[in-house]
Amino acid sequence: MRKMRTPLAPRRAAAVIAAVLLAGTVAACGNSDTGSDAADDGRIVLGFSQVGAESGWRTANTNSIKEAATEAGVELRFDDAQQKQENQIKAIRNYIQQKVDVIGFSPVVESGWDTVLKEAKDAGIPVILTDRAVDSADTSLYKTFLGSDFVKEGRLSGEWLVENSKAATGDVNIVELQGTTGSAPANDRKKGFAEAIAADPKLKVVASQSGDFTRAGGKQVMEQFLKAHPKIDVLFAHNDDMGLGALEAITAAGKEPGKDITIITIDAVKDGMQALADGKFNFIAECSPLLGPQLMDLAKKVHAGEEVPARIETEETTFTQEQATEALPDRKY
Repeated sequence: MRKMRTPLAPRRAAAVIAAVLLAGTVAACGNSDTGSDAADDGRIVLGFSQVGAESGWRTANTNSIKEAATEAGVELRFDDAQQKQENQIKAIRNYIQQKVDVIGFSPVVESGWDTVLKEAKDAGIPVILTDRAVDSADTSLYKTFLGSDFVKEGRLSGEWLVENSKAATGDVNIVELQGTTGSAPANDRKKGFAEAIAADPKLKVVASQSGDFTRAGGKQVMEQFLKAHPKIDVLFAHNDDMGLGALEAITAAGKEPGKDITIITIDAVKDGMQALADGKFNFIAECSPLLGPQLMDLAKKVHAGEEVPARIETEETTFTQEQATEALPDRKY
């Protein structure tokens, strides 16, 4: 005959039930996902979606943002989009779900952001654009844009070429290595350069193609340019990395970079500056990646509800060979 279990005494049963309920409450608090909600320690939480890691400039930009967040006491939730817009949209939606305080991102391309930016606005989360702009007609979808004037960078590059081509007697054939198709820097640098060289009709762009801002892309496209165009006088590369890749192709073709082909680039990262100092590049328009401190300052201001300028331009310059040689020892990136 089976033994019957003795039921718990009423007082003991009540104690057990209370203990179970208490344990459940503690477990619920202790197992909360720290990645799902903004920090409750008083720090601002900034969700940032980076374009990728396609160049030395981008690496310096990422490092600047991470270091500045640590120094400013900002909790940074960082995402690498690997140069894909769909990854950035997914990251921004994750940040909205996590209820971060501020969202920052450097857009892969200019178009296609209105829907997700409206979602952030409806959630009451301010957005800061860095480095690259968007073409949204509704500028209320973001608080400010922090970055360079890409049209100006292209124009300065073109103006230098106009000045240094005055002695040329025949046509000056130019090939152009564009950045990522559809991106703000590629669109604007192309525009600024074209406007500047229009001042001299003998300056002619004979080929223009995207190298995706990468060294590998720059090398591959330059190889194609050299095969298709026997006479190339000038290379205009939208960033240093593509220019550095093109150096390999030019050297392999038996030509001397900086002499047989004049090379103009944009960014002024260390490797590019070294190439300029060595005479392999001829001119660089600077585009500073050190946006981290300004971004953290803006994040704090927009989170506090302060008004900020709609456009904040970074301070930059240009470099010739002599200026690059002088600047290199103190270069931070």
